[in-house]
Amino acid sequence: MAHGLQIRDEESGYNKNLFCIPKHYEEDLERVFIPHGLILDRTERLARDIMQDMGSHHIVALCVLKGGYKFFADLLDHIKALNQNGDKSVPITVDFVRIKSYCNDSPTEKISIVGEELSTLNGKDIIETGRTMNALLSKLKDNEPKMVKVVSLLVKRTGQSPGYRPDYIGFEIPDKFVVGYALDYNEYFRDLNHICILKEKAKEKYRI
Repeated sequence: MAHGLQIRDEESGYNKNLFCIPKHYEEDLERVFIPHGLILDRTERLARDIMQDMGSHHIVALCVLKGGYKFFADLLDHIKALNQNGDKSVPITVDFVRIKSYCNDSPTEKISIVGEELSTLNGKDIIETGRTMNALLSKLKDNEPKMVKVVSLLVKRTGQSPGYRPDYIGFEIPDKFVVGYALDYNEYFRDLNHICILKEKAKEKYRI
């Protein structure tokens, strides 16, 4: 079973004043939860694990938009570096699928999937209940891929989860609503480098 770097339930994050935060978001954020440098280091290790496990298989990397684009891009950069400098290399092609499953800070009843392509490696930003990923995997199986591996930057510990776990996990986090590093709240905060905890008043400010 895959394990990520465990962030404990009592962990509150870091003082945001110790980091570079865009001024237009300073009043909206409670704390920095996962600093950008730690994200990049963990992503580099995931890339190494993936390359070791995939052997000589051609990788079709499928990015789940929009929240997964930063993680996907950084993960592929690390995989490309290993391809260029390692003893072995594998061909990689990329594709994208867009999924919308949230409005404000709550899951929507309907999951919208735009674009369906076969994949051997699936890049996802965050897994909470597993509902979205199960819907996507069901679609992918229609294309009869040789294998499907899922890598997720974040997995939340939540009582709603049916037990689904991806093959590769960056961080296992408590059930907190986080933004940044392409994770959004109604399209805001994707431009943050760090993963941060949002203030309650900011949820009201950007609510639709």
